[in-house]
Amino acid sequence: MIFTVLIPLILACFIPLLSKIKEKIHTGVFVFFIPFIIFLYFIQFVGNDFSPVRQTFRWIPSLGINLDFYLDGLSLLFALLISGIGALVVLYSIYYLNKTERLGHFYVYLLMFMAAMLGVVLSDNVFVLYTFWELTSISSFLLIGYWHFNERSRYGALKSMLITIFGGLSMFGGFVLLTVVTDTTSIQAMIEQKDVILNSTYLPLILGFILLGAFTKSAQFPFHIWLPDAMEAPTPVSAYLHSATMVKAGLFLVARFSPVFSTYEWFFIIVSLVGIVTLCWGSYMAVRQTDLKAILAFSTISQLGMIMAMLGFGTEIAVFAAVFHILNHATFKGSLFMVAGIVDHETGTRDIRKLGGLITFLPITGTLALFGTFSMAGIPLPFLNGFYSKELFFESSLDLAGASTFADLLAQAIPYLAVFGSIFTFVYSLYFLFGTFAGKADLAKLPKKPHEAPFGMLVSPIILVLGVILIGLFPNVVNGTFLAHAAEAIKGVSIEKHITFWHGFNYTPLQMTLIVVGLGLVLVLTRKKWAGAYHILPGKLSLNRLYNAILDKLDDWTKDVTQSYMTGSLRLYVAIIIGATLVVTAIVMLVTGGFNIQFNDLADVTAIEVSVVVIMVIAALGTIVAKNNVSAILILGVVGYGVAILFVLYRAPDLALTQLVIETVTVVLFLLCFYHMPKLRKRNESAGTKTINLIISIGFGALLTLVGISAHSSKWFDSIADYFIETSKPLGGGHNIVNVILVDMRGFDTLFEITVLGLAALAIYSLIKLKKGAK
Repeated sequence: MIFTVLIPLILACFIPLLSKIKEKIHTGVFVFFIPFIIFLYFIQFVGNDFSPVRQTFRWIPSLGINLDFYLDGLSLLFALLISGIGALVVLYSIYYLNKTERLGHFYVYLLMFMAAMLGVVLSDNVFVLYTFWELTSISSFLLIGYWHFNERSRYGALKSMLITIFGGLSMFGGFVLLTVVTDTTSIQAMIEQKDVILNSTYLPLILGFILLGAFTKSAQFPFHIWLPDAMEAPTPVSAYLHSATMVKAGLFLVARFSPVFSTYEWFFIIVSLVGIVTLCWGSYMAVRQTDLKAILAFSTISQLGMIMAMLGFGTEIAVFAAVFHILNHATFKGSLFMVAGIVDHETGTRDIRKLGGLITFLPITGTLALFGTFSMAGIPLPFLNGFYSKELFFESSLDLAGASTFADLLAQAIPYLAVFGSIFTFVYSLYFLFGTFAGKADLAKLPKKPHEAPFGMLVSPIILVLGVILIGLFPNVVNGTFLAHAAEAIKGVSIEKHITFWHGFNYTPLQMTLIVVGLGLVLVLTRKKWAGAYHILPGKLSLNRLYNAILDKLDDWTKDVTQSYMTGSLRLYVAIIIGATLVVTAIVMLVTGGFNIQFNDLADVTAIEVSVVVIMVIAALGTIVAKNNVSAILILGVVGYGVAILFVLYRAPDLALTQLVIETVTVVLFLLCFYHMPKLRKRNESAGTKTINLIISIGFGALLTLVGISAHSSKWFDSIADYFIETSKPLGGGHNIVNVILVDMRGFDTLFEITVLGLAALAIYSLIKLKKGAK
């Protein structure tokens, strides 16, 4: 499995080379085979006899962090969506993106995101999962901001990253607490210790932190505001990230940890409430939008809320319906995003107020939109997969009960809220379809004369719509071989529900569907009459305004703080750095009991060592009162040479030689530099400044002294000295242990240190040459 995660990252390195020949062959042609091959790899696991597969690769075993990959029904469902939809999106992008675009950047970002998503759904180690989780935020930031010359693209990219990374950091805190409680980093091992977690005093914090990460990623209310702005990304990105992959990462997280928290009542309350509110709010707000992708963005929010609510219900039927709708939503929503992209590509606008009557010019696209929107609306037709999962959603909402009063009230209210949200789902679905394709076209409002898209651009949405129809006609084909395994991974017990279209008129979910269709039609036909309701709710209230206000306040506050210490004073900068190091280090060592002072097992101190130290102290004090640059540098050199003498006295000739060389070079360089600097002047500093300097100097010196003594006195780990003594000859081939450490054992450290010095030298040389050139 590891190759499915690494191959996209490795091949992404070669995309810039392939993009050089994009004039002859579109870069997407090469990229297409990557997700397609990964899809073929995962499709082999689909079947009734599927059993989980685990792979482990050592990474940081000392911290319990290994590349643990776990493929069960849930991760298989997401892996197939990530690779399958990914292949279709790449195929679509070949015809959507012009060869003049920065294709190298686009496909590098896309492959990076694909690898990150596969890593998220396959990881069994919480910290590896978190690493890939944040990589999805970074790569989606790059994809959303792909058209960086557009201010709205930059705004949407930054907004999505700030909100999702905020949630990711919260999730990381939950993972740390889980690791502390269970003493393991494996998710499956944590699930086995669910009783330990549920009885832990950290349980509310663990649940809150993890759910915060899931809600921000899956655009749940009130964190949904980033998703509509992310629609500034190219349509292939929207079709991939915001219908099938990234926005479902939060759903995956909740589903993955459901076996742990599903019996905890607050899990039901929080997840169900947030999910059902998101469904209602997203569907209600979708009808207000005028941009096709904005309509689909809010529709995605509502659909994600519905799935989240079902995961919160936690019953067998709800879990099965949730995984079923995850699959169905990817098919119809992916096709609708591509339809919106085709409309934009062929007409030059996504403004639904300028559109209409396009079925005459785009008959195939209009037909695809018909199937996609009707499936999304849950219209009761046997060839639409969305109807089946929507009906299961209604069924699951009827069998809820809570142990507490509030939970019971919520359980009773959920069916009504489910119907309310579904009514507006029906409305925005028909609003999207008829507002774009029905009526009479006004070509004068369109920037381009519309015509049907090239066949290559239609292939991907056609395949997705065929998925809508085939799953609708044969829902049980994907049941036992696919969906049942995913549901079992969440619920922990075997779940296989026979899906049928007709249950009779007395079937309550069917009655709820008929109410949705009936009231939905009334609202569709009278939309202009009740559209004024949006002036009341939300009216002037806007979470986006709150977000912008918070960012503006933070920006002003950080600017004030930065300007308070960025005064141009080098002395102030050094004082802040050293003072902060002093305070933080001292506090940490005091809290952790790091100060351990012992004077046993020390070398004998003779009069010679005492004399050298006294001379060094006198020289150090002399630098303070020196009034000449040259004398101050020479006196400071005495301190360095005194350290070299101490190395000799304590039988460290190599260190002594190194110290002598460095000290000599430093003194010479200082003399050369200070020759060009003004002479020392008497400093007219206030008594307060001198006091602060004295406190920082004495405090920092005392701290380092205590740290040095504590390091010698504390034996928290076995000394590594014996290892170097034993292996310097057989591994390094040398008798000089210090040289072997520097050249062999820490060869890369030495190499990079030399590299850094070389780069610094080149930079200084370049600055000098630039200065001479300026003259």
